[in-house]
Amino acid sequence: MPAPSPSASISDAAAERMSGGADERSRLTAVTLDEASIGRGNPDQEHERAIAIYDILEANSFSVPEHDGGPYALHLSLLEKKLCFEIRSAGGERLMTHVLSLTPFRRVIRDYEMICGNYYQAIRSAAPAQIEAIDMGRRGLHNDAAELLVQRLEGKVVVDFDTARRLFTLIFALHWRG
Repeated sequence: MPAPSPSASISDAAAERMSGGADERSRLTAVTLDEASIGRGNPDQEHERAIAIYDILEANSFSVPEHDGGPYALHLSLLEKKLCFEIRSAGGERLMTHVLSLTPFRRVIRDYEMICGNYYQAIRSAAPAQIEAIDMGRRGLHNDAAELLVQRLEGKVVVDFDTARRLFTLIFALHWRG
């Protein structure tokens, strides 16, 4: 099944899982990217962004403290090298905007890009044990980034660890050079 476009909203399978109940009120049903500030990438970058958005929409836990509940739509843009989270109701009403500094993520993004490059290079010629060791390091960095993201969103947006991992994947895809 091809990944949806970056402006995609919820898939049919995810909609079926959400039919009513509390899960529907604590989740994202749409993630869009602001083309004016983020821009379009090359085909590989666009593919990675679309996959990251698809993964977020398939399974997530997302809520805004002191708000009656979702589901929510997230529009991401860049504002002076900061990531702007514009959170809307499913009906399009703007609920809040949170500007996230990307400075604390610079090191982990740089390290993650390097280790991903090593991983993709290793799968071509390295022994399985070497590939596994690199992959464990890659997953560890991804976990560190997710924990950092949860901390940086604290008090503004509530996400579970798995959703934070998926959101970091999207943040990385926005920076990845391809």
